[in-house]
Amino acid sequence: GGLSNAIPEVLHDSGNGGVIHLRKVPSTEMGMSPMEIWCNEAQERYVIACNSEGLARIEAICKRERCIYGVVGQTTEEQRLVVVDELLKNNTVDLPMSTLFGKPPKMSKSVTTNKSDTGALDFSAKPDEALVRVLSNPTVASKNFLITIGDRSVT
Repeated sequence: GGLSNAIPEVLHDSGNGGVIHLRKVPSTEMGMSPMEIWCNEAQERYVIACNSEGLARIEAICKRERCIYGVVGQTTEEQRLVVVDELLKNNTVDLPMSTLFGKPPKMSKSVTTNKSDTGALDFSAKPDEALVRVLSNPTVASKNFLITIGDRSVT
């Protein structure tokens, strides 16, 4: 989600690749990992592509509307998506655009099934104990972290 969808789609639709500078993405949470920045689905994530001549106009509009923006990268003729993380001094993403849009590498997997004896189910727990055990399971417990993980601020 987030920029990891929007930016490659804009690049693909323009027939280009691109180099994106991850730490130029505006963020109020400085502790976010590269994956959290790149894949964050915060509603504030919109992408506008423009040529260098149009940049001043977009910047003026953003400033007039008090809209936070960032110039996060540039297009390239080479059909690659490169996401650079200057803080960690590496490329978070470096792959051909064709991998994202229709020509993923071929994979071969060998699968086996192992039978296991789980034994009889134990129904001896009291209902209130069973409820606590079920609600303590991370797959059932609060999903609050999914709601609050976003990079959102109200001004």
